[in-house]
Amino acid sequence: MTRSHTTTEGVLPSLRAVFATGRTRSLKWRIEQLRGIERFCDEQEDAIADALAADLGRSAFDAWLGDIAGAKAEAEYARKNLKKWMRKRSIRVPASQLPSKAWIQYDPLGVVLIIGPWNYPLGLSLGPLIAAVSAGNCAVVKPSELAPATSAVLAKYLPRYLDSSAIQVVEGDAVVTQALLAEGFDHALFTGGTEVGKKIMAAAAPTLTPVTLELGGKSPVIVAADADIDVAARRIAWVKLLNSGQTCIAPDYVLAEKSIASELTEKIVENLTQMRSAQPQFAQPIVNERQFDRLTAVLKETSGKVVVGGGSDRDQLRIEPSVIVNPAADDRVMTEEIFGPILPVLTVSSIDAAVEFINGRDKPLAMYVFTASSKRAESFIDRVPSGGAVVNHCAMHYLVPQLPFGGVGASGMGAYHGQWGFEAMSHRRSVLAKRTFPDPLMFYPPYSTFATKLMRKVF
Repeated sequence: MTRSHTTTEGVLPSLRAVFATGRTRSLKWRIEQLRGIERFCDEQEDAIADALAADLGRSAFDAWLGDIAGAKAEAEYARKNLKKWMRKRSIRVPASQLPSKAWIQYDPLGVVLIIGPWNYPLGLSLGPLIAAVSAGNCAVVKPSELAPATSAVLAKYLPRYLDSSAIQVVEGDAVVTQALLAEGFDHALFTGGTEVGKKIMAAAAPTLTPVTLELGGKSPVIVAADADIDVAARRIAWVKLLNSGQTCIAPDYVLAEKSIASELTEKIVENLTQMRSAQPQFAQPIVNERQFDRLTAVLKETSGKVVVGGGSDRDQLRIEPSVIVNPAADDRVMTEEIFGPILPVLTVSSIDAAVEFINGRDKPLAMYVFTASSKRAESFIDRVPSGGAVVNHCAMHYLVPQLPFGGVGASGMGAYHGQWGFEAMSHRRSVLAKRTFPDPLMFYPPYSTFATKLMRKVF
């Protein structure tokens, strides 16, 4: 059984000792861990769903859709492709280095620290773990203390499926995270907000621990006049409602061209209402009082028009899905990442105006464009930097393990998923193997005039 901890004492030394045995480097060990993660997702689905209901108020289906299905698919994809990823890559050497051969091999980094978030506390802990074990590393998983039930499930059940001494779960708060970082891991992967990401990077700096930061940002949606408005409204509404909008790549705000802005807004409202009409309580669950108070303040302070929603229940920590039309650019709803079931819709005069608006802010984790023209979509993508982009949908790029997932600028650094995660958690090691014959003496000092001339030509 994998051990779980509530303190950091002795964790890193024990894992370094395991890594030093070389056991985690084998393909067999890596495959066993990936199969274990798949089995965990299958066999403990009920326990996971119960924990996510307790932490986030999610239904069992939403728990499967948001956390379990993606993690299992990621593990399965890695398992089926890992042998190919692990192969050495032969490199052609220049004539000056002949006779010799060269290759790149992917070495495990050592011991990796994974700091999970509260919004998808299972999926966004297992995803980095899949990358870590695929690359042959030992790992510490530190789940979010803000999702205590899910943290407890990871600590209780994950140990039954993985290597007993190479992968450990450490529970605790920010103090525990800081203590772990101070020990000096070989890599740390953090998923969370930008402000906390800065603290993680600062804490990793004294030990020169490399970091992958999966942060957030205000992911925009641009809807062009030629877009299929029905499809755009339906897809925007659906993804916005997932996990009550508490998703790092949720559509944060919409920029709609003037000619279709009113129609789009009406249809988004219709879809929000229809998609949640069957629920006994229409308002969306919010993770805790701090986030609830922040979101209700954003709603109260906005200068825009709230055309649907706006209500809340503090006793139940629930907020109605809300649409705000044309808030001011300096409203909190437009300057802070929303991370809740609130969607501003702004009217813009043109695509150029939308580009200017987005580029005047920090680079987002994702951006989405709805248009019938592939040329227009590609032009927009080329002009607006972002971590990732989707045409005619929102957030679906996260579910493609063949694509790297990560941010840029304030939305993060580094990327993982699939082979990209394997490589992020590996050291790409350059190897050059030379022969001992021939070994021309003229290439050693003191150099003759002929030798220097020849060396200038060869090298």
